[in-house]
Parts: sequence; structure tokens; C-alpha cells
Amino acid sequence: MKRTIYTLAITALGLFATSCGSDDKKQAVNDAPAISVRVETPSGAGDRFLTASGKIEAVNSANLSTRMMGFINDIHVNVGDKVNKGQLLVSINNTDLQAKRAQVNAGITEAEAAFNNAKKDYERFKALYEQESASQKEMDDQTARFKMAQARLEAAKQMKNEVNSQFAYVNIRAPFSGVITNKFAEEGTMANPGQPLLSLEAPGKFEVTARVPESDISQVENGTKVDVMVKSIDKSLPGTVTEVSSSARNTGGQYMVKVVLDDTEDVEIFSGMYATVRFPVEKSEETMNSSVMIPQEAIISRGDLKGIYTVSQQNTAMLRWLRLGRTYGDRVEVLSGLNSDEPYIVSADGKLFNGAKVSIQE
Repeated sequence: MKRTIYTLAITALGLFATSCGSDDKKQAVNDAPAISVRVETPSGAGDRFLTASGKIEAVNSANLSTRMMGFINDIHVNVGDKVNKGQLLVSINNTDLQAKRAQVNAGITEAEAAFNNAKKDYERFKALYEQESASQKEMDDQTARFKMAQARLEAAKQMKNEVNSQFAYVNIRAPFSGVITNKFAEEGTMANPGQPLLSLEAPGKFEVTARVPESDISQVENGTKVDVMVKSIDKSLPGTVTEVSSSARNTGGQYMVKVVLDDTEDVEIFSGMYATVRFPVEKSEETMNSSVMIPQEAIISRGDLKGIYTVSQQNTAMLRWLRLGRTYGDRVEVLSGLNSDEPYIVSADGKLFNGAKVSIQE
């Protein structure tokens, strides 16, 4: 009986202490000063013309690989090196090919000897046949032997051509003049068929590959002059549409459009830079009004998740996860998660978190 009363007393004391701690914590949160924030309402698309984001790439670029398996003896270049067309870049061990070429050369020597002997017999029997000293059967047999010897010699020579062509895959040479932009292998490692070894680009001519939604692709045509805005260098460059894809089967409903930059001689741009292509196609009024745009600086990132802080009816910060679309300069399109009439927090004088008290700056 005494043990039961003692246990109940301890339990009641613990619950009282927990309740007091919870009340103290809640009181501490409520007593925290409000964080001053500045809010804005989403704007529509700032540009009335159709835009699409993409990456700048060299028009002439290639990943160099081999069709042969073997250990890499030497890589003669480094990333950033300028190379000329035909220059040796990678050497792969070719001992087996050298042995095969020696066998083929021996086969050619044997085939040539057999051919020369068959040719002499053919010419001798031909002369005898013309003098009616050899029968038709003998002439036919010598003709067949001569043609077979000729075919064997030709086959041996073609085999030599095949072996020589394989040497091109163990001695990788530059297919065009350019700059080495990446190296995927090291000396002493195994090169496998199809495995990229080096990346080569020809500088001077660049293109942008952009994705256009299905609602706008019908208005984009080959030969259209466009403006390409490169944010990293803060410049707009002229371009021309050269390719318009007619299928979005493997691109998630987006159609690929290639734009070649017309003049890049006096501009320092590199492959991989992000760019925005501005097409001379006006958006519809409905599209302009329905677009929800927010500045990139207001976006909160949590791994792959993107969100934004809004203000609840109790004047507290509330994190809202978003699904974002295309980028227009320094603003991003919101596809879902925020309505066009909902204010969001642009900046704060303190660190925000879910439930933090906020006061809106007037």
C-alpha cells in the first residue's frame, strides 16, 4: 500500500514538473521579440516576350574514346592545352596489334608467292591452250587456281588494312583543332571500348540549347533572330535559331531549340555558362496575368526542396514549399505552392524559422 502511494506521488510530481517546463518554454517563445520583415506580393512575368533558359556549349565538341581495350601508356596533353588536328593525344598499349600485324604481313608474303606461281602457270597453260596443246579442262583448272590465288592475296591485303585501322584506336589523335576541356582517365589505367578519355572543344563558336514548352513551340521557327542574355558577364548577345525539335518524348514536355551565337569574338564566354534566350514572340495576356514570379534571393533551399516564408494570420513565419519553373533573369517562375495574391517574406532582420513571431515593415 505504501509503495503504491509513493509511486503515485512521484508520477504526479513528474507531470507537474513537465507541465511547468512546457508552460515556461511556451512563455519564452511568446515573449521572444518579433522579427521585423519586409514582404512583397508576387509579380507577373516581367518580360512580355517568350524566354527560355539554357546552357552555352561549343558548336564543335567531342568526347574522345577508343574501340580497343588496353592499358593507357601515355596521355600527352593536359586540361587547357591547345591542340592541332591530327596531334597525338593518347597512346594505348598495342602489343597484341603489333603481333597481329606481323602475322598479317607473313600471310601477305605467302599469298603473294602463291599468286605469282599461279600466275605463271596460268600464262603458260594459256599459251599452250592457244597452240591447242592443252585441253579446255586443263585451262579451266589453271584459271580457277589463278583466280583463287588472286582472291587470297586481296583478302590478306584487306586484313592488313583492318589491322592498320585498329591502330587509330590505340593512338588517339585530335579530330580537329581545339582545347582540351576535360580528362577522364589517367596513365596506367585500363581503357575500355566507348569509355570517354578526353573532351575536346573548338573555341570561337558557341550555341545555346534551350527548352521551350509545348504551348509556345509552334511560334519558334528556324532562322529567327533572338537575344541571348548571359548573366555571368551581364551582356546580351545576338543569336539565330538553327534547330527546332518536333518531339518532346524524352524531354518531359519541353522542346529542344538550338541557338547559335552570331558574334562572340570580343566576348569572354565559356561552355557551361547559363543563358536566357529571348524570342521575338509576345506572350498572351492570359499568360502574363497568370504568371507568379518571385526573386531568387527570397528562396529557401533545403537540399532539393525549394520554399519561401509567408506570414500566417497569427503574424508568424510559415515555410511554404514550392514547385519552380523557368528562370527569367533574377526572378523565378512559381508553378505551384504560392498564389498571385499571397504576400511572401523578402528579407528579415533576424533568423526566421517556422512559428517565429514577425512584424511587417510598413
